[in-house]
Amino acid sequence: MNEALAAHFLEDALAVFRKYRKLGEGAMAQLDDDEFFAAIDAEANSVAVIIKHLAGNMRSRWTDFLTADGEKPDRDRDVEFRLEPGTTRAEVTGWWDAGWQCVFEAVEPLQPEDLARTVTIRGEPHTVVKAINRQLTHYAYHVGQIVFLTKHLKAENWQSLSIARGDSEAFNQSMLEGREKS
Repeated sequence: MNEALAAHFLEDALAVFRKYRKLGEGAMAQLDDDEFFAAIDAEANSVAVIIKHLAGNMRSRWTDFLTADGEKPDRDRDVEFRLEPGTTRAEVTGWWDAGWQCVFEAVEPLQPEDLARTVTIRGEPHTVVKAINRQLTHYAYHVGQIVFLTKHLKAENWQSLSIARGDSEAFNQSMLEGREKS
């Protein structure tokens, strides 16, 4: 991969990570505490549980990213899907913030030449590009679940985080007008 393309990939990966963090936070902000911890059925995860899992994954994957296996020996993935009684929203959002801090502390210092390096996840070799893409898709999957659950729980009180239903034409027109002014 040439240096300019590698630099662009890193810049874009960081932008996408930030986008999904913001999207998740926009959805979570719409929930009251009961909704934040609510599971829609016995097999479903609440938003809080999804966040606990994401935070555990982020800590494991990104701590010592270039030098240690992405599946840390002290990680207990199964515990990530259970909340202890009395767990507070502040604790859960603290896990979210700490997880994202791990992501950005690992990815922000990467240089184009790092992209071809090999890292391992569960003993399986990955290029840095593959490892980043793996996590981008994983986080998009779970943030999508958070958005879906929030939209379900808020029903008619849902506040769109993108183009609201029925507003596509107006949005497209405003984008076109904005390009014409520049």
